[in-house]
Amino acid sequence: MRSLLSATAIGLVAMSGAAFAGGHSTTVCLITKTDTNPFFVKMKEGATAKAEELGMTLKAFAGKIDGDNETQVQAIETCIADGAKGILLTASDTAGIVPSVEAARDAGLLVIALDTPLEPIDAADMTFATDNFLAGELIGAYAAAKMGGAAANAKIAMLDLAISQPTVGVLRDQGFLTGFGVDVKDVSRWGDEDDARIVCNEVTAGNEEGGRKAMETCLAKDDGINVVYTINEPAAAGAYEALKAIGRENDVLIVSVDGGCPGVQNVAEGVIGATSQQYPLLMASLGVEAVKAWAEDGSKPANSPGKDFLDTGVSLVASESVDGVESIDVKAGMDLCWG
Repeated sequence: MRSLLSATAIGLVAMSGAAFAGGHSTTVCLITKTDTNPFFVKMKEGATAKAEELGMTLKAFAGKIDGDNETQVQAIETCIADGAKGILLTASDTAGIVPSVEAARDAGLLVIALDTPLEPIDAADMTFATDNFLAGELIGAYAAAKMGGAAANAKIAMLDLAISQPTVGVLRDQGFLTGFGVDVKDVSRWGDEDDARIVCNEVTAGNEEGGRKAMETCLAKDDGINVVYTINEPAAAGAYEALKAIGRENDVLIVSVDGGCPGVQNVAEGVIGATSQQYPLLMASLGVEAVKAWAEDGSKPANSPGKDFLDTGVSLVASESVDGVESIDVKAGMDLCWG
């Protein structure tokens, strides 16, 4: 094994208060894609609170940017060397991280993928996640219903996550297109569709600046775009700014996934038409509980019935309800939001 790297080299490292309570508590590692996205901030809050409640040590790491696989690899190595009992991981490179995950499991650690399934999904001991395909399908069905007959001639911009196509991005993209009524061809990849309604597939890195640039690129291809799918709400906010710059912010339907408080507020303000809300605090707290059980008796959690992961739930938050698509209103979304 390579030598341990410093905290600076491996990105953000943070311990819960329980880490200082004694030298014999069970250690769990949380490794997220970044430490800035509100989704991962809330995930860390959930893990921290549950670790403190259970008297565990939490060590948290994050990549410098979304897509930073090397930092996550180094964090896994550190967790193994530190004697952690388990790792909760949101992988930036869902295939590239697998050898490191295998090394952790071989060393006796329980590895739980949070939010983003690995490739293959059983490379981790367990996955706790939103049903990301369903999250995409809900916003796709909403967009189609909202447009009505005009959906047959829609001009769609697809603002995805990364060229590497991590599973979370593929699932949301393909779910949206399925919900909208597009033949997705190979459901395990995005971008192979031949539906003329799709104007572009651009990547955003899941942040506002990336969303703005991707939207500008799409508008350069066709300034008549009237539906925008975005991987998450920061990307949606950036897309909105690009549309606003050309005076089209009021006649384009933007849909997204996340359900953070800023995103739900953007639904209230008409920036986003609808968003699929997920629950990161629950993912993380359940993950910490699972590592505790593993350390105590070697037990593992069970998948949700009929699924190959534990489903932590999703709800569509919409500014206006549409027939045939179940949703909650903005008030309910604000009551459940995070960030």
